[in-house]
Amino acid sequence: MPQPDSTRNSGGYKTGLPADGERIVVLGIGNLLWADEGFGVRAVEALQAGWDFAPQVQLVDGGTQGLYLLPLVQQATRLLILDAVDYGLAPGTIRLVENDEVPRFLGAKKMSLHQTGFQEVLMLAQLTECYPREVLLIGCQPEVLDDYGGSLRACTRAALAPAVALAVERLAAWGAAPRVRGTPPAPGEALTAPVLALAAYEDGRPDAGQACRVGDVRFLAGLSSTSR
Repeated sequence: MPQPDSTRNSGGYKTGLPADGERIVVLGIGNLLWADEGFGVRAVEALQAGWDFAPQVQLVDGGTQGLYLLPLVQQATRLLILDAVDYGLAPGTIRLVENDEVPRFLGAKKMSLHQTGFQEVLMLAQLTECYPREVLLIGCQPEVLDDYGGSLRACTRAALAPAVALAVERLAAWGAAPRVRGTPPAPGEALTAPVLALAAYEDGRPDAGQACRVGDVRFLAGLSSTSR
């Protein structure tokens, strides 16, 4: 009688690794340049700043890389995603979506181009039969997106701590052995470049009189001239 394939998850997809080759990927996605769109990246940044994990855990600033993230998803046995998600709820609300509901939800609730790209990543991983055994999306409802160069609003910043706590709780259940960091990551270890770290990013932002708040003013000026 054939033996069950231990490299497949409950949906029948191959994980890309044997059962004893556990690989947990924690992926923060989003665009730091558009205010609350950067929530996922800031969340994984905060997770790295506060916690250490077992060697099989990989924290990733996925930004807006889209299809370039496919190998990470294919190689993961468990995938935890942090992102700003339009749930239609009050800004700053955290909600969890799991397993097969994650690609379906991102497909139905597209908020930006990066989510369209990441939905394609998940679907391609399924088509290639290299898909994590478990997937968890920890999403935060954004308040403001159309603020070019902006940072997290107060409500989404306040949601970072509970989002990180939920991530640590799930990672512990997955055997990631979370432990509080004694010292912050060294500059070469930090997921985010020092110039884009939250404090530096906010301190370096010019005022509204010097910087366009709805996009790159050079691009917008070009659009204006071509529409005449």
